[in-house]
Amino acid sequence: MALLGSLPVAAGTKKTKNATAAPATPQRIRVDTTNLVWPQPPEIARIRYLDMYTGEKFDPKILEKPKNKKKNWKDVLAGAQSQSEQNIKIPFQFIRVYGVASDSKGNIFAADQAVGAIFVIDPATKDAQLIRNGTEARFGLINGLAMDDNDRLFVSDSKFRHVLVFNAQHQQEAIVGTGVLTDPGGMAIDKENRFLYVVDTGKDQVIVFDADTYKVLRTIGTAGKKHTLTDPGNFSLPTNAAVDSEGNLYVTDTLNNRVETFDPEGNFISEFGKSGDGPGHFARPKGIALDRDDHIWVVDEVQSRVQVFDREGRLLIYFGEQGPYPGQFQAAYGIAIDQKNRVIVSEQFPGRVQAFQYVTDAEAEETRKKPAVAEKSPDAGKKKEIAPVNAQSSAPHAPR
Repeated sequence: MALLGSLPVAAGTKKTKNATAAPATPQRIRVDTTNLVWPQPPEIARIRYLDMYTGEKFDPKILEKPKNKKKNWKDVLAGAQSQSEQNIKIPFQFIRVYGVASDSKGNIFAADQAVGAIFVIDPATKDAQLIRNGTEARFGLINGLAMDDNDRLFVSDSKFRHVLVFNAQHQQEAIVGTGVLTDPGGMAIDKENRFLYVVDTGKDQVIVFDADTYKVLRTIGTAGKKHTLTDPGNFSLPTNAAVDSEGNLYVTDTLNNRVETFDPEGNFISEFGKSGDGPGHFARPKGIALDRDDHIWVVDEVQSRVQVFDREGRLLIYFGEQGPYPGQFQAAYGIAIDQKNRVIVSEQFPGRVQAFQYVTDAEAEETRKKPAVAEKSPDAGKKKEIAPVNAQSSAPHAPR
């Protein structure tokens, strides 16, 4: 990432005895995101930064007090708001984002536990709709999201211990796992074999449901050991799951700092990863997703990075570091890859979602075949001015 420096500060101002210091304003950093790629040139870029989302569209001007609007002295003493202040509608902003998903139209879905809503964002316009607690649904503590091939949205709720199912119009149509699930987290859907995998973090198991009838088919892992098991095929605080093109299941085994692989029948195949901060090591792996080339993308919460592996567990590339700027992460959690090869990553503190473009193996090969030509992007030289995101983020209000 290219940090191009902060805006110049006025110099040469002579202080006087009676001078009043101007209120300090936060400096802004100019970040050239057009060149934010991994790996860096001259290598062929395989990951490109696209954009950042922080909730509903927000214009700071709505917080400005109207000029020449005087309140009645009785209202001032009583602390009453003027009519213009009462009519202000503050857009909902992310606070603590967990699961993410994408539908067939490319809309981004983000589950915000603190707001108590699922944001549905159009990446092209950044317009957002909300599936709200107390209005479109009843949420307790939403966690994981998954989307099937009919744009049905699956939402795990760790407080109410079930999974809610919404149709493509965002209307609730089913409840899954009542009386079975203890602390449901991440989910994955095998669209070919019609399996719904729900990671039950509390039980240290993955519960396998029929994706259409919602009947329990089997369980993976041993329950009741209180996150103490370390042997292959068992879990210690599993968090998320993903499925490859052959129906194999990948599960982030968080406390064991590894990823475990199972076949469609639930049989253990292999594992990779170990504790540490070196390349290929984990420190609390959370989100996991597979791209169309069956590369395995794993979000590391503590190390604030995303690592990409092949199916043999060999590290291919990683990106990210701790920080508030584009391409950096703070308490990264969820990940999803949509049909346009966009990689969507959520963060808890501060709540936000970042999007990246994955360059497939076939696209990279085509680029290698082309003769080296100096190309100039139409956006070259343009800089996006982005303010640092505070580590402590809060929303003005939340739906209940």
